[in-house]
Amino acid sequence: MNDTPETPPAAKPKPKSGWLNIAIDYGPLLVFFLVYKWFSPSEDGNAVGEVLAIVKGTGAFIAAAVIAVAVSKWKLGHVTPMLMLSTALIVFFGGLTILFQDPVFVQVKPTIIYVVFAIALLVGVWRGKALLKYLLDAAFEGLSDTGWMKLSRNWGFYFIALALLNEVLRAMLSFDAWLAAKLWVFLPLSFLFTFTQLPMMLREGLGKEEEEEAVTEHPPA
Repeated sequence: MNDTPETPPAAKPKPKSGWLNIAIDYGPLLVFFLVYKWFSPSEDGNAVGEVLAIVKGTGAFIAAAVIAVAVSKWKLGHVTPMLMLSTALIVFFGGLTILFQDPVFVQVKPTIIYVVFAIALLVGVWRGKALLKYLLDAAFEGLSDTGWMKLSRNWGFYFIALALLNEVLRAMLSFDAWLAAKLWVFLPLSFLFTFTQLPMMLREGLGKEEEEEAVTEHPPA
């Protein structure tokens, strides 16, 4: 009789975000932008046509946001709290936009999201809890607890800056220009801010676990 213990099955790797996660996060906004531009009147001063384009874009925005949640659950196996909150606000404020035909509800939504995330992260840091770790743990493996605290704090202040910027642009720009800024200003800023955090995260252990595993599994000949 062979008493050799069975080798336990290897743990399933955590799903990575990559481009699919970016598409889930920003795809609905791109759909909104494209539908709005498609139905936007070509002549200036057509207020009725402008409002109708916003309403149609908002309807597509809501549908795309719900689809993004379904795709996240299907492909990634989970739906992050950030995505759930964002989708709930899109449906709520998008519904108000369609009901009252006023674009201000769509424009205020990002400010509310940024403020909520900022408060949650900064209160978590104040209480000694890095809430961002529960949302992005699979994306930044090996990051130390100190690194997660710093990252949560920095993102908290960054969300405050985004909320202020959104309100300034909302007050200064037309709806068309504000919508373009959401794609061509806010998205690049988020990527740039993420890259500025990399040196700190590398100092705090980002990726070291994978390096140690590689050395253990494949020692030099």
